Amino acid sequence: MNNFLYNLERRFGKYAIPNLTRNILILYIAGFILQLMGRVLPINITNYLTLDVYLILHGQVWRLVTWVLIPPVALSIWIIITLYLYYFIGTTMERTIGTFKYNVFIFGGAIFMIIAAFVTYGVHAIMLKGNGALLAAYSGYMAPIFSTYYIQMAVFLTFAISYPDMQLLLMFIIPVKVKWLGIVYAAFLAFDAIYTGLISGVYGVLFAILSQFINLFLFYLSTGRASHLNPKEIKRRQEFKRNVKMAPPGVTRHKCAVCGRTEKDNPNLEFRFCSKCNGNYEYCQDHLFTHQHVQ
Repeated sequence: MNNFLYNLERRFGKYAIPNLTRNILILYIAGFILQLMGRVLPINITNYLTLDVYLILHGQVWRLVTWVLIPPVALSIWIIITLYLYYFIGTTMERTIGTFKYNVFIFGGAIFMIIAAFVTYGVHAIMLKGNGALLAAYSGYMAPIFSTYYIQMAVFLTFAISYPDMQLLLMFIIPVKVKWLGIVYAAFLAFDAIYTGLISGVYGVLFAILSQFINLFLFYLSTGRASHLNPKEIKRRQEFKRNVKMAPPGVTRHKCAVCGRTEKDNPNLEFRFCSKCNGNYEYCQDHLFTHQHVQ
C-alpha cells in the first residue's frame, strides 16, 4: 500500500490541493448561504444539489459534485465549534501524512460515498422491482444521507489512530484522550450501521458508513501498522527472535532516531521502522509520520 501511494505521489503529487480542509470549509460556508437563501426564495436550491442517484441517472449529473456543498448539519453555534475542531484535525492530518495522501483520503472518501449511493439505489431497484415512482421517492429520501458527515467522522478516526494519546477538552472542561473518543465514535457508527441501516432497513446509512470504514481501513494499511500481519514481516520477526541475544542490563531495545526516547522513557510508546528511510531507522509514534526520510 505504501509503495502504491508513493508511486502515485511521484506521478500526480503536483496536482494535490494544499490546505484542503480550509477549502472544504469554504464550500460549507457557500452551502450555509444557499440554505439561508432557501428560506426566503420560493425554491430550496440545496434540493438540486443532493446526491440523488435517480435524478443523476435522468440527466442531473452535476449532483455528482455539488453534494459536497451541503453542510453536514444545520447552522448553529455548535456546528461552528465543530467545524473549528474539524479544521484543526484536518490541517494536522495534512501535515502528518502529507498533502497528497490527505487528498487521496478525502477524495477517496467522496468516491466511496458516491459508490455507496449507487449501491443503495441498486438494492432499492431490486426490492421495488423497477417501480419508477417508488424508486424516485426512495432515492430522494436517501439522498441527504450521502453527505460529508460520515467523511468528517472518518477524518476524526484517522486523527485518533495517528495521535491516540493526545488530549482534547470535552465540553471545554474534561480532558479526554483522543483514542477514547475515537472508540466512542467508531462504536456509534457501528451501532448506527447495524440498527438504523440493517435492522430498520435504512440501507443508505449502512452503505454510507461501510464506505467510510473501507476508506479508513485503507488509510490504516497505508500507515504500515498492519505490516505485522504480512507473512514476510512475521518471518522476519521470528528470525530476529532466534538470532538476537538478550540485551545487557541498561541497554534499550528501541530508540527514536529523532527525539532519542526509548521504551524506558515511556513503556506505552510504540516504535516502528520506516520503510522509506535508507537504513535501519526506528521512530516513536510521534515522529513516525513527521520525520524527514533519510536517503
